[in-house]
Amino acid sequence: KTLTLRHARMSDPITSSFLRHCSGPIPRRGFMQMGLAGFASLSLPGVLRLRAESPAQSKREKTSIIMVFLPGGLSHIDSYDPKPETGSEYRGPFQPISTNVPGTHLTELMPMQAKIADKFTILRSMYQTAPGHPAGTVQLLSGDPETRDKPKPKYPDWMSVAHYLRSKEGGRDNPLPNYVAVNPINSTYHGPTYLGDGYAEFIVGDDPNRPNFEVPNVGLSDAAESRRLSDRVALRRNLDRMERGFDRAGELGAVDQFETQAMSLLTNPRARDAFDLSKEDAQTRDRYGRNRWGQQLLLARRLVEAGVEIVTSSLDGALCGRVANWDDHAVNCHIFDSLRFRMKNYDQAVSALIEDVYARGLDKRVLVVVTGEFGRTPKISFERSTGGGDGSGPTGTLQPGRDHWPNVFSNIWAGGGIQTGGIIGASDKRGAEVIERGCGPGDFLSTVYHHLGIDYAKVTINDLNGRPTAIVNEGRPIPELSRV
Repeated sequence: KTLTLRHARMSDPITSSFLRHCSGPIPRRGFMQMGLAGFASLSLPGVLRLRAESPAQSKREKTSIIMVFLPGGLSHIDSYDPKPETGSEYRGPFQPISTNVPGTHLTELMPMQAKIADKFTILRSMYQTAPGHPAGTVQLLSGDPETRDKPKPKYPDWMSVAHYLRSKEGGRDNPLPNYVAVNPINSTYHGPTYLGDGYAEFIVGDDPNRPNFEVPNVGLSDAAESRRLSDRVALRRNLDRMERGFDRAGELGAVDQFETQAMSLLTNPRARDAFDLSKEDAQTRDRYGRNRWGQQLLLARRLVEAGVEIVTSSLDGALCGRVANWDDHAVNCHIFDSLRFRMKNYDQAVSALIEDVYARGLDKRVLVVVTGEFGRTPKISFERSTGGGDGSGPTGTLQPGRDHWPNVFSNIWAGGGIQTGGIIGASDKRGAEVIERGCGPGDFLSTVYHHLGIDYAKVTINDLNGRPTAIVNEGRPIPELSRV
């Protein structure tokens, strides 16, 4: 079953205006002395030293999100929003191809996704207002309306907010972290800010495609080592009991609670198995692609299957070509050669992830969103290359590129119990401006929170000055991307 979703809604004043003007203190009490250095090096920064502030709430449906991030911004015209009828100075060399959804076309760079277009919905009218990578990423992931680039974000991103709120619910018995970044997004572009580093991501920084890939300090395989660690924890607890009479703040009780979670992460076989890609058969690993991107997304699927709620995975590095991201200025690369270089791996990994979400029965609770912070300019520019490499001519070569373009871009959504096979919104004939159903960062964030069961319209979190701060300032869930 397919559905084409096109409904004009230009009456919103914010959208209309935009279209007119586009532009622990908790002491370790001897942890290090007792040989628990492993805890200090856990990749989830300090999360196990935080205090629970509210009792467990009523049980809710367990949902998860995988966000596949394309840092630098994928050209929407060369991917999900082709414009074959425009002039050669805009359209690029890639031909549109039909998908398994009548009337929906992608470019020839994504034949595998074209075969499963009924399993995702394309949002072609996403926009934001920040022209730079830092501000653009911050705006999309946290809702900060500021358009200038800053050295660090002001507001926490949606991933940290969701992790924070889930931690306050309590009662979670899964040994795995609840927020994992499989190859994290650039840390200067997002973060937990005033929530504290304890609500940052658990980072998987190693290449999952390496034969000896492993995640440090997760799931000790040596039973004797696990027993020795447990003995040391028991000794430390006995010593701490002698100090409880002096612990007026009750900090040691909080340490006990989160220390138990740390021990579970470190020694529980379930945690180790979730990160162990050798548990997957060779055919599955081949289907995702025997490269970093393919194995990143396979690991992301394993993690949500094991109960992790928030997973991000940044597709960057050597598989992108010379500049290691999607920032396809002409000075950086020959955009069309770069896209030819990277898109086969991208197409294979993303299509395998989406297919697996449905084939394994995860599609009702796991939402997949694939996005960058913005698109690329409709008009092709030409500049001299600043360096040769994959997807770029030698220094001084005149080559084509596209620059930053926040006015309109595309992303795709799959799973999450949504009606798929549709198209939401539209850009103009050159892919330059939104002409149907403009969706801004607030709509993006509301949609994500809604899927996770978070009341985006009412929830506030105190900032560093104790002021209640809304997690979404404006916006509402995109109806077609909400559970049906």
